Amino acid sequence: MNGLPDASLLALFVSSVAAATILPLSSEAVLALVVARAGQWTTPVVVATLGNTLGACTTYWLGRGSRAVAPSPSVRMARAAGLLARFGAPAMLLSWVPVIGDILVALAGAARMPFWHFTAWTLIGKFVRYALIAYAVYRVR
Repeated sequence: MNGLPDASLLALFVSSVAAATILPLSSEAVLALVVARAGQWTTPVVVATLGNTLGACTTYWLGRGSRAVAPSPSVRMARAAGLLARFGAPAMLLSWVPVIGDILVALAGAARMPFWHFTAWTLIGKFVRYALIAYAVYRVR
């Protein structure tokens, strides 16, 4: 695996999945550490992107299933709903943004956005974010 220990990639995957759920975690530090130690950035970006997208999918399905019990919208939720209504599935490019991204993802599920549209746009947004971070770490190390 390009000189990367399996444990590093597993830790990156787990942190990326967890960071994309409603848990207040971040996977960027783990990504930066793995990239710095590995001396390459492509494999960690793929692992982090897949993990973070999988985590977002869990939030999507929770949103889809919780439509009947949702509380009244907060200001952040209303802002995210506005983005979703205005831009549709491409709004998922912002699914990586702290706080509002989680709300967008849950609202996409609650709004019954087609799953494959949701997944494709979310994957692209998360990939770009991770690629920029990893490449920056790789260049600076």
